Amino acid sequence: MENLMKKLKNHFSIKSVLSLSIFLSVFFSFQINAESVDELIKQGDKFTEQFQNQKALDTYLKAEKSAPENWEVLWRISRAYVDVAEKLQSKEEQEKLYQKSLDYAERSVKLAPNESVTYLRRAISTGRIALFKGVFSAVGLVKDVKRDAEKAIQLGNGGNYVQALSHYILGRTHAKVCEKGKLIRAPLGLGWGNMETAISELNKAIQLYPDFRMFYLELGKAYLREDEDKKAKETLSKIEKIPVAHFEDGKVLAEAKELLKKI
Repeated sequence: MENLMKKLKNHFSIKSVLSLSIFLSVFFSFQINAESVDELIKQGDKFTEQFQNQKALDTYLKAEKSAPENWEVLWRISRAYVDVAEKLQSKEEQEKLYQKSLDYAERSVKLAPNESVTYLRRAISTGRIALFKGVFSAVGLVKDVKRDAEKAIQLGNGGNYVQALSHYILGRTHAKVCEKGKLIRAPLGLGWGNMETAISELNKAIQLYPDFRMFYLELGKAYLREDEDKKAKETLSKIEKIPVAHFEDGKVLAEAKELLKKI
């Protein structure tokens, strides 16, 4: 009987040790994986800040292999695909990358339906595709952009930059829709487009995040369309003083200067 008890004791001790070893192995593996994904996100963000868009994309895709259900990784991949596409000459290749961007944005929305940035990235991806196809040939996509931008604003999280960009997208959507008269667009379900709303939303974007050149360019254009030349000039003149924060900021400044010459 005593021998039997010793055997049982040894048996359970070995099982306990094995179980503990397996648990610790899995735990530390998870910790290392989580840390490596966080590091890859930081590295990708750094590449984005340096305008090395392809390197940023490659880094985020590497993170996705370790964490395919990480919404923070997925929305960044969506952003990177748009950034890379902007530099391509081939329209066909651009469209492919915009679609990939939308696919990743969709996944991020499903995983994080209460995060503004996921709807924002989907709005941006959808907007790129709509512009590519032609706004008035892609009415459904335009409505999707408006809905996602409004959802991002309604949720109200993600920080000032995310909220500012959401207001910008909404304002720009209104302005783009208003390129056609209301009598033409109303039957298409785009009668909601309003230049006053466009200007209001663009101003909100600037109030929330005053250091982004594109916001001022779009607001300046909106003022010009409304024949408010003085406000347009004041707005466009501010762009040169704003530090470069985006890889297209040089183009934005050049366009602003051309518009100022015409006022």
